[in-house]
Amino acid sequence: MVDVKFNFVGTLRKWSYLLVSMGGYRDAFNLASLAPVVKQFSETLGKTGVNAAPPMTGLSLQIESPEDARLDQMLERAATNGLELLLVILPDNIPGLYNRIKHCGDVKFGVHTVCSIGSKLAKCSDQYFANVALKFNLKLGGSNQILDSQRRGILDEDKTMVVGIDVTHPSPGSASNAPSVAGMVASTDRFLGQWPAVLRIQSTARQEMVSDLSDMLKSRLRLWKDRGKHTAFPENILVYRDGVSEGQYQTVLNVEVPLLRRACAETYPPADQKRGLPRLTVVIVGKRHHTRFYVTRDGDGDRSGNPKPGTVVDRAVTEARNWDFYLQSHAAIQGTARPAHYFVLLDEIFRARYAKGVPPPATNVADVLEQLTQSLCYTYGRATKAVSLCTPAYYADVLCERARCYLSGAFDATPQASMAGSTTAEPAVVRSEDVLIHGRLKDTMFYI
Repeated sequence: MVDVKFNFVGTLRKWSYLLVSMGGYRDAFNLASLAPVVKQFSETLGKTGVNAAPPMTGLSLQIESPEDARLDQMLERAATNGLELLLVILPDNIPGLYNRIKHCGDVKFGVHTVCSIGSKLAKCSDQYFANVALKFNLKLGGSNQILDSQRRGILDEDKTMVVGIDVTHPSPGSASNAPSVAGMVASTDRFLGQWPAVLRIQSTARQEMVSDLSDMLKSRLRLWKDRGKHTAFPENILVYRDGVSEGQYQTVLNVEVPLLRRACAETYPPADQKRGLPRLTVVIVGKRHHTRFYVTRDGDGDRSGNPKPGTVVDRAVTEARNWDFYLQSHAAIQGTARPAHYFVLLDEIFRARYAKGVPPPATNVADVLEQLTQSLCYTYGRATKAVSLCTPAYYADVLCERARCYLSGAFDATPQASMAGSTTAEPAVVRSEDVLIHGRLKDTMFYI
């Protein structure tokens, strides 16, 4: 991150900071000691290319519990005053408090929030400041990484939209009315810097197949055309579907793929549909498996002894009659690296396009998709290296975790998370509006 500048769009004109204190937790700051630290962080924003005005005068707030109504009032005040972003300094990692802030900022009032633990911010680490700046830039519409044009492959033509889909389900101990929530992210252009998202509550709890898939995809297609400033809808749609077990592959093909096609049929003009557009490729992404790979000779592995990042295994241990592969895209910090498993459920893009030959260094069609998937692992906005899962699937997973924050009263049956603050309280009624992002933020990466 040293001497690195982001691609930032526009100017951050109005932003401020809020110091939250709560009884029983030690504060790393008071408002006077916090001001110079925020000033130093603001200078880091400038060094990384985020064109930010100096922050407005910060405020402090003493609350009794995460359910304190004064927290809502403070965030509503920030939104009313036209703040684009609010940096919130917390006394500790308090799940109920974080969840409340995100629900108020993202859903109720429409102001971007970035939360930081006071003890971490107090170290004034350039690395920590830079990591927080990564989030600032993404929320405000910028790009943190960009792939070389040759590594973008087919995406460099700016005619392919990449989509990530995931579903999160109630865990043991959740309230009886806790729903399943589906999330979708999608790219808006060939540079893959911004991935706006949409959330929907599933029609039935613990239902893996996405019930509102057509409407969700239609909203992403419109955003591709309008925000991406394209004259037409994408010719290709590459979908990475996360969270599906092997026994559900056929169900995805029978249920979700027709919903995707219906969305396209209702969106694309007849002339495009006569040309067979859009072409659709669906790849299932699997994380929960027991397959691991080991190097057989000393010196072939990385510092941890794992296969080197970018290792692909697509024969011998894969399906004989299907197209699937394992990709270890990242370098594990410690322990044995777990590769991701990619299963190509449907392909209308790559086989047809490269039937007469593939561009080097690829030697076959499988190489093309594997190299593109590996490249996507380098576009995750909160990291400076490759991540273990391709970015669209990773973002969809993060998005669903954010939905769990909004619905923590139903998902987490602890006293801190319940809206009434009591273990004996009735479960709160869950409505679709509870995951409906405020109009000011809905087309942004609010979930980062």
